[in-house]
Amino acid sequence: MHAMQLNQLRTPLVPVSRPDPEPGAGEVRVRVAACGVCRTDLHVVDGELPQPKLPIIPGHEIVGHIDAMGPGVEGFQPGMRVGIPWLGHTCGVCPYCRSGRENLCDSPQFTGYTRDGGYATHTVADARFVFPLPTTGDDVHAAPLLCAGLIGWRSLAIAGDGQNIGLYGFGAAAHIIAQVACWQGRNVYAFTSPGDGKKQAFARELGACWAGGSDQQPPIALDCAIIYAPVGPLVPAALASVRKGGRVVCAGIHMSDIPSFPYALLWEERQVVSVANLTREDGVTFFDIVPKVGIKTETVTYPLNEANTALSDLRNGRFEGAAVLVP
Repeated sequence: MHAMQLNQLRTPLVPVSRPDPEPGAGEVRVRVAACGVCRTDLHVVDGELPQPKLPIIPGHEIVGHIDAMGPGVEGFQPGMRVGIPWLGHTCGVCPYCRSGRENLCDSPQFTGYTRDGGYATHTVADARFVFPLPTTGDDVHAAPLLCAGLIGWRSLAIAGDGQNIGLYGFGAAAHIIAQVACWQGRNVYAFTSPGDGKKQAFARELGACWAGGSDQQPPIALDCAIIYAPVGPLVPAALASVRKGGRVVCAGIHMSDIPSFPYALLWEERQVVSVANLTREDGVTFFDIVPKVGIKTETVTYPLNEANTALSDLRNGRFEGAAVLVP
């Protein structure tokens, strides 16, 4: 197989050739058709997440087809179209797993972080954490759903059922969840980098009733807000935008430091909460609604060997929507 591999933190990925991996008990091998480039991949490459397995093949928004299965795999067949997400394995025995909160597992494994991911022609996954996908549909446009969509969906659920919802940072996750929220009949208020008229226009095209800079106040008090950009100062900004009893959800796996802010911003039962990872139930629920919503992902494709360019373009905000690598 061919892959783009991270050998040392804060250095470019390097192309490597390896023997095709063999699936062990309970695992499947997937021939990768497309792999999304997620901001979490940047956090891994840039050393902002602790103790990645090195060397590591990044990538956890994987769409492909099963081409080999290890012993004990049930419910799958060679040739099946599947998706592989960020959560790659849980222990099943810790208090969190036993209480239905496997996203908080004490001994988890994560695709593209502690086990090899999808910046490759092939990858191996724990079959229990693989999602069957419809046989039809475009692989490239499906790839961002495996993380941007799933984390977006979990953050939307945690935000609650408020009618007026703010989305801070209008990238891969927000452009998917804006469509879901509009389908649910909510009013979406999109916040971008100040002066980014292109992304604000993009948000309006996807149904946002208002779009402006993160330095602006929305025209009404919001019921809830989700922060997708990894920018700590957005927390007090979002708190200033939500009504009494409103909730601010921090959806990223990493964020710069949150600055101090007046207690008055938090008072009156406003809340700040975070989202961690996902559960398999999140995936089942989300992929059930995807065809009902008719989600359309905005993507920019790159050949696998241009993974470093894709990461750089993501870091510098050079595209709308999501980047996807195609082996």
